[in-house]
Amino acid sequence: MEYTVDLLKILLPAGIVLYGMYLVVVSFLSKEREKTLVELKTQNSQTILPIRLQAAERICLFLERITPNNLVRRSNPGGLTSGELHSLLLAEVREEFNHNFSQQVYFSEETWEAVKRAVEEVTTIINQSRQMLNEEATGLDMAKAIFAQALERKNDPIGYALKQVKSEIQIYF
Repeated sequence: MEYTVDLLKILLPAGIVLYGMYLVVVSFLSKEREKTLVELKTQNSQTILPIRLQAAERICLFLERITPNNLVRRSNPGGLTSGELHSLLLAEVREEFNHNFSQQVYFSEETWEAVKRAVEEVTTIINQSRQMLNEEATGLDMAKAIFAQALERKNDPIGYALKQVKSEIQIYF
């Protein structure tokens, strides 16, 4: 019996010390893991945030470029027929959209849908303006019809999309 008591006197403190060391090691490893995760998140934000800002700038520029007013002014409708201007404007909207299509990965689904609705609305304005004119109409007639169509619209999908992009970027600041 004495032997068992002596053995317990040795094993019990050793077991307590061993358990204490286990707790210290587990705590240390947990803190190190958290520290590593924080460092990774910091590095990710330093890398991704500038890219997201650049994507937001590109989408804002894209939306500004496809507003009917800016789109028509850049195309110089003076020497074109309405059909030629119609084709030119639609091609430019498609080209701009295709050029910025990859930016969708940096935005939420809702924001990207707002951008797509803005593109569809501009395309609709261009198509409806062309349908209102006869075959002999000039590019200037088409430009006037586009401006009139844009002014008649009560909702502004381009403005809404710009607001969505800006509000999404505001999250990071």
